[in-house]
Amino acid sequence: MHIDEGARIIVEDWLHIKKGDLVYFIVDETKKREAEAFVRASKKVGANYEVIELCSHEIQAGQAIENLKFKMAQADAVVGATNFSFITTDAVYYALSRGVQFLSMPMSTNDGSSLLEQDFLKMDPDEANRIGMPMFWEMRKANKIHVTTELGTDLYFDITDRFPGIFHGSLWEIGKCSSASFEIYIPPVEYKTSGRLVLDGSMGYIGLVQQPTEIIIENGYISRIEDTKDGIKLLKYIESFHDTEMFCAAEFGIGLNTEAKCQGISYIEDESAFGTFHIGFGRNLALGGCHNATGHFDLVTHNPTITVDDKVIMKNGVAKGIRIDGDRYHHM
Repeated sequence: MHIDEGARIIVEDWLHIKKGDLVYFIVDETKKREAEAFVRASKKVGANYEVIELCSHEIQAGQAIENLKFKMAQADAVVGATNFSFITTDAVYYALSRGVQFLSMPMSTNDGSSLLEQDFLKMDPDEANRIGMPMFWEMRKANKIHVTTELGTDLYFDITDRFPGIFHGSLWEIGKCSSASFEIYIPPVEYKTSGRLVLDGSMGYIGLVQQPTEIIIENGYISRIEDTKDGIKLLKYIESFHDTEMFCAAEFGIGLNTEAKCQGISYIEDESAFGTFHIGFGRNLALGGCHNATGHFDLVTHNPTITVDDKVIMKNGVAKGIRIDGDRYHHM
């Protein structure tokens, strides 16, 4: 897909930007091509726009975003198009409270391509919503989630008095956020997630898992990571934040994008892929949780069986009411 088509999808189909709207595109120094594409798309619809460029190494910890807290609150819409996600920061939470629409679009890829060139952006937001809503409503009234896989994952999440949301790119209401990651998400109760994860998908920004790796979670925190090559990489990555709160399980998510594949090019595509679930660790403030940390990352695993209270909503990676025909998914 051409980069200009990707920018058009974001501006017109997802954000519904119209003439006279003010939109900020927050990028870093590595995303000049994307910034130019966003400008062209904004000009096409007659919107007012500003590109704000930050230093890439300042994004993840959040201070550079905190400095934009009041500026972001002045816009109609803000697109976070830096390499790293900052949707979970307090500054975004404040902007949303002031009626700003926020789209999280972390642009990091592991092969040097542009996220705006990836075909998974063509996923129909309405279709993702149709796939996700039955699962959303089951989670909306539930107290617990149990996840298993044939490789040995066996995890419990407490979601008592926590509320799910759906990201599917598209934004219609003021004061709402969305993400290029098409997913159902919910922040589990901190300190209560427990069990065994056999990770076989991707490790967020790090890329694909080469060998299934066992991760033990106790009282909400990672207590042990298996000593595989992937496990060593993951532990080193988490420790690079110098923050023990990065070990806290802060998000449970289910991918809703049937055009996406978990192939390690972009963590946004990986965690969006239908037939996967992910656990987000670290900060979750803008997701409805109350856990703060210096960052956020996700671990993606294939083919889960997900039970919400006593009802199975996904069996071996296929949601109830969905039929697989080759590599295509259809409603039954």
